[in-house]
Amino acid sequence: MRIQGVGPEQAEFARFYELKRDACLRAVLAVVGQRHTAEDLVADAFARAWASWRTVRRHPAPAAWIVRTALNTGVSRWRRNRKEVALDDELASAAATVPTVDDTGVDAGLMAALRQLPVRQREVIALRVFLDLDTETTGRVLGIAPGTVTAHLARAVATLRRQLTTSPQREAHP
Repeated sequence: MRIQGVGPEQAEFARFYELKRDACLRAVLAVVGQRHTAEDLVADAFARAWASWRTVRRHPAPAAWIVRTALNTGVSRWRRNRKEVALDDELASAAATVPTVDDTGVDAGLMAALRQLPVRQREVIALRVFLDLDTETTGRVLGIAPGTVTAHLARAVATLRRQLTTSPQREAHP
């Protein structure tokens, strides 16, 4: 595919952006939990990738580089601001009970459950599930051992399974 007036490097980045933007957004959204924040972080990460495309394109998993950069940027912003805005209990419970799917294709109930996981487990879910990276690559991106990736994934899946499935006994005995 040849794009008029654009060099091969720019065309390569444009294809990468088109192919990976949504997956990267879903992965970051799974970790940060707020759509507008995730969009800002992913946009910033893609801008950084464009500025360093010659290096980023040689990364074993450029989409993982985008997600890791976006998450690192989010942590840096949080550290600079040191402010957290919590939803009041009424709003939080209302958001958790409305099973909607936004335009990223992620169920609101799943997003609420993901937000309750520890950050490292959310990161592992984002990279292993949303980006479909293997254990080795996920470990390299996060700077942890592959066995640690597996352990975090198992704990996260077990917790999500408990949160998202209701047993007949729980429904019978509220």
